[in-house]
Amino acid sequence: MAKKITSRQADYSQWYIDVVLRAQLADYSPVKGCMVIRPRGYALWEKIRDVLDVKFKETGHANAYFPLLIPSSFMQKEAEHVEGFSPECAVVTMGGNEELEEPLVIRPTSETIIWSMYQKWIQSYRDLPLLINQWANVVRWEKRTRLFLRTTEFLWQEGHTAHETMEEAQEETLKMLFVYKSFVEEYMAIPVIAGVKTESEKFAGAVRTYAIEAMMQDGKALQAGTSHDLGQNFAKAFDVTYQTRTGGLEHVWATSWGVSTRLIGALIMAHSDDKGLVLPPKLAPTHLRVVPIYKNENKVQVLAYAAEVLAKVQALPGVTADIDDDDQNSPGFKFAQSELLGIPLRVEIGQKELEERQVMIARRDTGEKQALKADECASVVPVLLEEIQNNLFHRALTFRKERTFTVESYGEFVDLMNTKPGFIDAGWCGDTVCEEKLKQDTKATIRVIPLGRENGSHQVCLCCGKPSRQDVIVAKAY
Repeated sequence: MAKKITSRQADYSQWYIDVVLRAQLADYSPVKGCMVIRPRGYALWEKIRDVLDVKFKETGHANAYFPLLIPSSFMQKEAEHVEGFSPECAVVTMGGNEELEEPLVIRPTSETIIWSMYQKWIQSYRDLPLLINQWANVVRWEKRTRLFLRTTEFLWQEGHTAHETMEEAQEETLKMLFVYKSFVEEYMAIPVIAGVKTESEKFAGAVRTYAIEAMMQDGKALQAGTSHDLGQNFAKAFDVTYQTRTGGLEHVWATSWGVSTRLIGALIMAHSDDKGLVLPPKLAPTHLRVVPIYKNENKVQVLAYAAEVLAKVQALPGVTADIDDDDQNSPGFKFAQSELLGIPLRVEIGQKELEERQVMIARRDTGEKQALKADECASVVPVLLEEIQNNLFHRALTFRKERTFTVESYGEFVDLMNTKPGFIDAGWCGDTVCEEKLKQDTKATIRVIPLGRENGSHQVCLCCGKPSRQDVIVAKAY
């Protein structure tokens, strides 16, 4: 199994594709730029979806569903929004054999159609806040695609909320940003930096865009979630007003926020190795696999003992386990298969374990093995799963710290971007000319202006040397 995976060192991009394909997470679709999410990949998405859905409902949001097709005239109502998305829009002009009176855009995002409905639903301050989320697919006509990270069609959730005041909308925007941050760090075991995007990098139609940025094993950044303060832009475009508490009329204040199946790409690139997937236990569809090792003369006894051990593990709350008792493959093949699929724990049971009422348990994250009494599994397995979860987070955090640099000169920055990409923690004067120069010279961008560092720690701009107005994180990104 592992021999079919290109090493990260040889070709990181090909390694990633190999892992996705060999671990049976996704495959290429006959439609160029699209992907088929296979059951193992969709199981990961279901875990992500189910955890986040609970978090959204705990913060007062309700799920709804809006149409896939959006009248093209809706996309024209918010000028900045349509300008930002028009190059990516797929448009339907025929229905059956008839030309449509008005072309329909396949949703690249749902702000416009949702706000057309909010105009009908919101009349008074009593209707606010309106807190809605939808789980859906969207289409963006991408020219360069990569499985999970950037595809023409992908799955996501998008929250859309309406509020009485600017302050409430801002509070909502940050609240959902930190819902994402806690999820990615606690469940995905990936440390992230939360911050605000620059004007040139913000969402089309937003007043401010906030994001969480994660570092992958090649030193590049991946935007793992965004939350947008939309101000009153969409409310004004769709004339969504409410009667205030004093009897006047005012436009509502809006937010939107979302994550997508690119989180699966983040999981792969943050933790996996040349053997295949490495998954954090909190999101792994299968936590433990039992691999019986037998010959014809002891097959019945070993399998019976393996089934006994499996039953003990399956009885543990929240733990999923299975058994690989396929007669067609060798133990070595089964071990490699378990590693390829990223199963956090593997239990090996052979004649010796049968005789001594033991098991040999192996960790996917470190490869460490230890012998346990069968009766110890119930107490040790949950502890090991928690240790693996914590180890993956701290390993990723250590890597990010090692690949986060401060530089003494612009030349040093350019050299690092070309030889050892990572996060550059630097100062910025706030001038878009400097921001564009960074991009042109290195293909790196300002990922975020970190939250909590409003006073700034850098004295001069990375690019021009003028006094710095704010700290920034600069990196190449997916």
